[in-house]
Amino acid sequence: MGRREAKLDTENKRLRAELQALQKTYQKILREKESALEAKYQAMERAATFEQDRDKVKRQFKIFRETKENEIQDLLRAKRELEAKLQRLQAQGIQVFDPEESDSDDNCTDVTATGTQCDYWRGGALGREPSIGSMMQLQQSHRGPEFAHSSIDVEGPFANVNRDDWDAAVASLLQVTPLFSHSLWSNTVRCYLINTDETQPEMDIFLRDYSPKLQRMCETIGYFFHAIYFPIDNGNHYFNVRKWEIEKSSLVILFIHLTLPSCLLEDCEEAFLKNSEGKPRLIYHRLEDGQVSSDSVQRLIEQVSYLNKANKAKIIDHQGEPAEGVYKTYNYVEKIIKQDILGFENTEQEMKDLDNEEDSTIPEEEDYGDVLWDIHDEQEQMEAFQQASNSAYDLGFEKYYQRLNDLVAAAAPIPPLLVSGGPGSGKSLLLSKWIQLQQKHSPNTLILYHFVGRPMSTSSESASIIKRLTLKLMQHSWSVSGLTLDPGKLLEEFPRWLEKLSARHQGSIIIIIDSIDQVQQVEKHMKWLIDPLPVNVRVIVSVNVETCPPAWRLWPTLHLDPLNSKDAKALITAECSCVNIKLTKDQEKKLERHCRSATTCNALYVTLLCKMITQAGKAGSIDEILQQCFQCQDTVSLYRLVLRSIQESMENDKERDLMKEILCLVTVSHNGVSESELMELYPDLSWPVLTSLIHSLHKMCLLTYGCGLLKFQHLQAWETVRLEYMEESQDISTYREKLIEYFTSQLSKARVTWRCADELPWLFQQQGNRQKLHECLLNLFVSQNLYKRGHFAELLSYWQLVGRDKGSMAAEYFDSLKQYEKNCEGEESMMSLANLYETLGRFLKDLGLLSQAIVPLQRSLEIRETALDPDHPRVAQSLHQLASVYVQWKKFGNAEQLYKQALEILENAYGSEHPLIARELDALATLYQKQNKYEQAEHLRKKSFKIRQKVARRKGNLYGFALLRRRALQLEELTLSKDTPDNARTLNELGVLYYLQNNLEAADLFLKRSLDMRERVLGPDHPDCAQSLNNLAALYNEKQQYAEAEELYERALDIRRRALAPDHPSLAYTGKHLAILYKKLGKLDKAVPLYELAVEIRQKSFGPKHPSVATALVNLAVLYSQMKKPIEALPLYERALKIYEDSLGRMHPRVGETLKNLAVLSYEGGDFEKAAELYKRAMDIKEAETSLVGGNALSRHSSSGDTFSLKTLSPNVFLLHGQRMRREEKNLKYITEQNKSQKEAQKNSVVLKICS
Repeated sequence: MGRREAKLDTENKRLRAELQALQKTYQKILREKESALEAKYQAMERAATFEQDRDKVKRQFKIFRETKENEIQDLLRAKRELEAKLQRLQAQGIQVFDPEESDSDDNCTDVTATGTQCDYWRGGALGREPSIGSMMQLQQSHRGPEFAHSSIDVEGPFANVNRDDWDAAVASLLQVTPLFSHSLWSNTVRCYLINTDETQPEMDIFLRDYSPKLQRMCETIGYFFHAIYFPIDNGNHYFNVRKWEIEKSSLVILFIHLTLPSCLLEDCEEAFLKNSEGKPRLIYHRLEDGQVSSDSVQRLIEQVSYLNKANKAKIIDHQGEPAEGVYKTYNYVEKIIKQDILGFENTEQEMKDLDNEEDSTIPEEEDYGDVLWDIHDEQEQMEAFQQASNSAYDLGFEKYYQRLNDLVAAAAPIPPLLVSGGPGSGKSLLLSKWIQLQQKHSPNTLILYHFVGRPMSTSSESASIIKRLTLKLMQHSWSVSGLTLDPGKLLEEFPRWLEKLSARHQGSIIIIIDSIDQVQQVEKHMKWLIDPLPVNVRVIVSVNVETCPPAWRLWPTLHLDPLNSKDAKALITAECSCVNIKLTKDQEKKLERHCRSATTCNALYVTLLCKMITQAGKAGSIDEILQQCFQCQDTVSLYRLVLRSIQESMENDKERDLMKEILCLVTVSHNGVSESELMELYPDLSWPVLTSLIHSLHKMCLLTYGCGLLKFQHLQAWETVRLEYMEESQDISTYREKLIEYFTSQLSKARVTWRCADELPWLFQQQGNRQKLHECLLNLFVSQNLYKRGHFAELLSYWQLVGRDKGSMAAEYFDSLKQYEKNCEGEESMMSLANLYETLGRFLKDLGLLSQAIVPLQRSLEIRETALDPDHPRVAQSLHQLASVYVQWKKFGNAEQLYKQALEILENAYGSEHPLIARELDALATLYQKQNKYEQAEHLRKKSFKIRQKVARRKGNLYGFALLRRRALQLEELTLSKDTPDNARTLNELGVLYYLQNNLEAADLFLKRSLDMRERVLGPDHPDCAQSLNNLAALYNEKQQYAEAEELYERALDIRRRALAPDHPSLAYTGKHLAILYKKLGKLDKAVPLYELAVEIRQKSFGPKHPSVATALVNLAVLYSQMKKPIEALPLYERALKIYEDSLGRMHPRVGETLKNLAVLSYEGGDFEKAAELYKRAMDIKEAETSLVGGNALSRHSSSGDTFSLKTLSPNVFLLHGQRMRREEKNLKYITEQNKSQKEAQKNSVVLKICS
């Protein structure tokens, strides 16, 4: 009986456990159901909103269509009158150019006076580009239709150059960019000083008299300046720190006299003899009559002199007073900073202009039209990407790369991809590594990325993110249109900008936002992610699992799994072996047992564990550290152990307190703290102590540099410091007050830098001190600094916090300006006052207070006309800003007069080809377009576009051809040694760089040298030889030496076929260029297998249903058609048509082009009925695409026919479109008549047969 009861009891427990499990499952399903219902209701609300918007658009569309139809009728009437006039002139024997006699409609040229051709700018800033394949024409007087050229023939500006070879050269160029202008990336000019006891007087004079001057100069341009020095140390103290500082430094200065102590020899060798990056170096050598320098000094100077050209070292020999020698050194240092480090070519003029500016970001306004942008935000993003991708660990990411590649290749429409994982799981590392791979293998893909920092930082502001992405799109699309600064409108308009600008990009666009869940109010401000994206746009966002918004969990997700214990152990073992530390078997087993949970297999946790073990290995205490680490079960607890271990390594309590202070200040700051600010906050602090501390914190993954500021490397490090040192809110408030006191003192010294403007209002906001925040905002220079750097949304949020509306805000600014004006004396202060009035006017214009904006802008104009010359360029700037308000106010007559006046002043001051002239021309063109004066607008746009093209050619890419020349010189110096594969690669890069400078003879020389060296060192069948052969062939093709090019391409293709995989991209590119050459030479039979190879490779790379495969099929079909092989061409066209329809939609232009080609094929085959049907479909697509020619035409990148995008075109485009459409109508009419004739002939034949 007891046994039975026990059995029943066991069964009862089992059933209860199952019941509890079922209840939990039920609750989970219930929650999921509620979430699904909520998502459904949200979707229904969005659908209702969308329906309302669509109805509104339809109504606007109808009105717009009717308007444009009337305009087209007017244009047609005008054309008929012109044709009648033309006939009368021809009857009189006068020859007149006829646009319809041109044999091409897709060359972007138009005719001006007397048949002169000029560049044609289509449809303003956001007009569409012509499609890749050229359209066919059916001409009644000829045998019938002609085939379109293969779209593969017209790719890129260097179509005959193998793309992966050029990508390698460009990547190499970008890798050396920081070496020439390091501070442009790190925002810091680091000057490392070395001196001896003999030159201590020179050192003291330089630090006392000239270092502050250099600091002010750099601050004026928006950079930090650090003069870092260590005491003369006879021991090995600070050795690693000194070496680290020399590596980071932008400039090293050595002050020597007769002797050089042995303790400084290693520093000098590191700085001057091992300067492989070619950073600027300077040696001040004081000489005296009758005294001879020591052997060590003479040897160093001889070695540096020998390497002088390559290593950019300057030696100053000085006899006389130390003060004179230091002044001479200062002049050289100033020149080096301006030219070599900051990259200013015309130093005197540029620096003079910059010295007159209150803010360093003013030059950026020229790049983005009237859009204000903070260059520090862009630098921060570049550094974040570099730091994320610098890790040597791939952590088994290969399995994730394929999933990301599948997203890019998938057919549209597709929602964003969610990359999820726990904190520190490696999401940033994965995305940055994948971005690098995409940039290398898919150069046509435009990748826009944004790495979000910690919460409440500038990088996490939604308006800033959206504005940056929009500006990057505009930059890549050569768009110069205005962009609103209103944060609400900016977020609302971004989807439309994305649609319009993506339509202009011939390739895919990938938008990547890392840690998007850290963005403030992310679901509210990132609604565009939920809406359908353009066909060629893909979006990837990364989130932490715990903080992912519920509505996003339905998106396709790539989850990063923790490392398994074996991988974690292998990673730690490999890291230890790099520093010659070998773990015992027992230690490895303990590590493997410990790294089994999700938190201890976290990528960041394992990285920290590596750092702790290697640090302990050098001290011989691995077992002790392992025991302590095993007690830490998550990343934050391990970080706390790291903090304690660094504290224990400090020499005294003073240094430990200093570490705590620095970490807490970085924690409570808005964007971080700079080293120079720390030196001013703690006057007793020395550079050796500070740099040693930062080195320890950087090495252990706590701090890093971002835009010249000390920041936390990871969000968990920030959380750790808060938990360890700032548990009470009083602690946070105390450290904030310390920063407030410091930045307030900077304001009192009239030292309003971008750091004051960034930190001080934000700190007052966090403290909740509205009165102090209000006073800070009324400091005109703080508000000006924020506004001119594009922090419009941030400035508005501060005013909203103090409870002011737009009107009262404007009134208070006016009162402050009037008060400031009373104390203004002298030209400099009056210029500052004019700048403040102009800033206020622009600010009010952006707020929509147009009538109030006129007054400060007019006052700014009056001051500049009085204080300067009425024809000064600054007066033109005031006129431009005043005109922009009148444009927005619809007072076009006033605006036109002001724009013309500004244009005249700028032309007199700068000539007719300055970027500011292009800006005024664009503004006038926009004004004329608003008044429907399309012809005048188009003429001005063409002039503006020409100027911008010339400026772009002068500037070149990134730092321009000046950088190319510097890099070429550096590479030439590196190739003077013996034959090696690296030197051969360098010679190949030189050939590429000289080609980019259009120096074909020099390019030929270096590419031949590269080929010869590679054949000697690697053998003639090595893939690197194929690269040199391909580049040489491209060069000969450019020089029209086709026979030599053909031979070299064939050799390169043969090597790559034997050495590379059958679907390798390099093989495809070489085959493509050889096929183009064969077509050019009329060797069509030889081109066929190469086009077939392109189809095969694209199928393997993208899958059989990708649009790229369809393009390759069309190219092959066109080739067969040109060879009079319609049977082989027909199935290729049909397959391509099916792919285009499935992937791009039935109304896409590519579908229309393919239908035309099929119509041509049917026409030549005698099937006129089918030809007419296909051609009619193609015509329908063409009419749907541009039926309004400037109205809401179907987007080229829309996946369905329901998406509309605004395309504004000019009357010239109307005429061109009309000409094309009339030719298309003639073609269709011609085919239809042929079809009727054929049917009539068949009918007559049948009648004759019946009669007989």
